[in-house]
Amino acid sequence: MTFRYSTAGLSVAFALTASVAMAQSTGLTVGMQLEPPHLDPTSAAAGAIDSVLYSNVFEGLTRFGPDGSINPGLATSWDISEDGKVYTFHLAEGVTFHDGTTMDAEDVVFSLDRARAEDSVNAQKALFAGIESVEATDPLTVTVTLKTADGNFPFNMAWGDAVIVAPESIENIKTTPIGTGAFKFDNWVQGDSIHLVKNADYWGEPAILEEATFKFISDPTAAFAAMMAEDLDVFVAFPAPENLPQFDADPRFKVLIGSTEGETILAINNKLPPFDNVKVREAIAHAVNRQEIIDGAMFGYGTPIGTHFAPHHPDYVDLTEMSGYDPEKSKALLAEAGVTTPLKVKMTLPPPSYARRGGEIVAAELRAVGIEPEIENVEWAQWLEGTFKGKDYGLTIISHTEPLDINIYARPDYYFQYDNPEFQTLMTDLSAESDPAKRSEMFKQAQETIAKDYVNAYLFQLPLHTVAKVGVEGLWENAPTQATDLTAVSWSQ
Repeated sequence: MTFRYSTAGLSVAFALTASVAMAQSTGLTVGMQLEPPHLDPTSAAAGAIDSVLYSNVFEGLTRFGPDGSINPGLATSWDISEDGKVYTFHLAEGVTFHDGTTMDAEDVVFSLDRARAEDSVNAQKALFAGIESVEATDPLTVTVTLKTADGNFPFNMAWGDAVIVAPESIENIKTTPIGTGAFKFDNWVQGDSIHLVKNADYWGEPAILEEATFKFISDPTAAFAAMMAEDLDVFVAFPAPENLPQFDADPRFKVLIGSTEGETILAINNKLPPFDNVKVREAIAHAVNRQEIIDGAMFGYGTPIGTHFAPHHPDYVDLTEMSGYDPEKSKALLAEAGVTTPLKVKMTLPPPSYARRGGEIVAAELRAVGIEPEIENVEWAQWLEGTFKGKDYGLTIISHTEPLDINIYARPDYYFQYDNPEFQTLMTDLSAESDPAKRSEMFKQAQETIAKDYVNAYLFQLPLHTVAKVGVEGLWENAPTQATDLTAVSWSQ
């Protein structure tokens, strides 16, 4: 017995997209706060890469829909063996890369083998760890055999880290990305913008827009000025929430308030003394006033969280009370741990407003209990190299916008360096489990485990604020993955 997934259910969506195409097609200028460090989504953890390229330029076997659903991508359908170990993907016909070369099963084999290779630098290498083999059965059929059954495999293949690339163009992918998407990369003026143009030879439903420019503006005040001057048509993840009411009242604009998969955390280096003591980590958690951070840094936008899990997920457990604001308890825990105060610690803050503004508030709260953060503001590339890769930090504030990514806590070498063998076993068992009820219980156990271990101080779920000119349609309101998918966007001026 086999289970088959197909594109039949997408005909209505395609029909709706075709009706939108009657609107005036033109170019669009999209503002973003973070610039990608390079343009290879398969070799970096920077969400800014996917924010520009996911679905627009690069595609995977499957793809996320705006509602978080898993839809066919380069694979129009797939079969799953009865034991859940073998996935047979059937590829779309007539697909070519932007350089004119054919995309076929051999490119899928190359991409998945590259991602799971011993020397792979893929930031989500764990997504591919369960693969036993990848074979090109014929030019349009790929057979993936897993070590154990994994019902999450189509979900894993929808990540930006799993997009299909070609051996012919891989050497220059960081500066000249060659994908199969509805838009082609045209130009990158580093420090300023990335320009995409419509792919006239796209294999699927063509883009409505003729071109798109992603403009990078890190300063919130400058972002506000650029939108008000109409130099931009859209600003995704608008960095100055205090200005949203002004846009909302302006007939030229509309404001979309959505949710993301972004768990915003005060990350703690668990191997760095004295943070290797759970009492010290718990002291940090109780020193933080989540609502004060949401009000002060996000102007009231954001949902408090007590673990690394999205509140809109059906398996979410509200554990905020476990690490509720209690500065006196923080002081007592530090004393029990034998910490001499003031305890100086390096707190690294990347550019996003939630980090810089939230960091100032968190620092004041920590000082109140005897912890003295020494703030170091860094650019995004510095954060990725020094904090994420080099683990050179004590505390940092970051939003993890990858979907359903609690499994990162099963990686001892991940940047917060949490090493719990029982949790690692739980994640292995979860990956192999197909029963929905059992998986739900495992997800809840995982949330409780990291909350009890106070791995990090969990702050809030990051909202998505998008400001757009009236007439721009088809933008994602929510962000089930790190993407600014423009493939169905239209603009009638």
